[in-house]
Amino acid sequence: MKRSATVVLTALAPISWGSTYAVATELLPPDRPLFTGVMRALPAGLLLTALARTLPKGQWWWKSAVLGILNIGAFFPLLFLSAYRLPGGVAAVLGAAGPLFVVGLAALLLGERASLRTVLAAVVGAFGVSMVVLTAEARLDAVGVVAGVISSASMGAGTVMTKRWGRPEGVGPLAMTGWQLTAGGLFIIPVAALVEGAPPALDGKAFLGYGYMMLINTGIAYWLWFRGIGALSATSVTLLGPLSPLTAAVIGWAALGQALSPVQLVGMAIAFGATVAGQLAAARTARPFSSTEKNDQNISMDLTDGAVRR
Repeated sequence: MKRSATVVLTALAPISWGSTYAVATELLPPDRPLFTGVMRALPAGLLLTALARTLPKGQWWWKSAVLGILNIGAFFPLLFLSAYRLPGGVAAVLGAAGPLFVVGLAALLLGERASLRTVLAAVVGAFGVSMVVLTAEARLDAVGVVAGVISSASMGAGTVMTKRWGRPEGVGPLAMTGWQLTAGGLFIIPVAALVEGAPPALDGKAFLGYGYMMLINTGIAYWLWFRGIGALSATSVTLLGPLSPLTAAVIGWAALGQALSPVQLVGMAIAFGATVAGQLAAARTARPFSSTEKNDQNISMDLTDGAVRR
């Protein structure tokens, strides 16, 4: 599979995550973000692990737990805390700054050369997102800002460490995704129980929303994300992040009747242009695929087929 096709498939993950807000507000019980985090991660993780029919062995028990906490277990609660304590626009901008963490960590831990174009793409992308989501009424809250920064750093560290550790011999991205989602979901359960108490009663809309979040928004999306990390540079993958708030803005306009101002439209164009420029810059410095990464390019999009091969 060509690099461009891999980038497009990986981009489907943040595009899917952009639907989270609309699904949560329209279908899910209010004020239960941690329960939602558990429902997103744990069932999807168990399902993917069952499909892969592979469990961690040896050191991969603790490695998958660490990755699961960084990418899911710590990231989700901190993200939700930031969203509750800050206006949505401020929280989204802090999330859009995540690529800067990855650029620095990838240079330090992976030896990925951070070109000036790559850094500029990350900065301009965050600026474009700020034009889309920030409002004049936005106010800062110290706890919310710290939570937002740490959540971005957690996801960034998880992305880099996923790339650094790779995968065990003979294990594909389906199993790795399942292990991480399961570990992350289990980590959130006691936090959700302590903060939110017993699970809420669920109606038909909630089951529909959680089903979408589990299968599409989390299971398939994170599989594509981790698959992309295995095939592309960590920097290239994380520069796709601004597609999430941009998608959220488009869905808000198309499905929820939210207006888009000229400033927001310009911001969307800037953020999208920075995302494309970042991929072009990353492609110029990309190293050739290793044999393992080449094998990843041949993995079928059919989840079941991918599981049978492993």
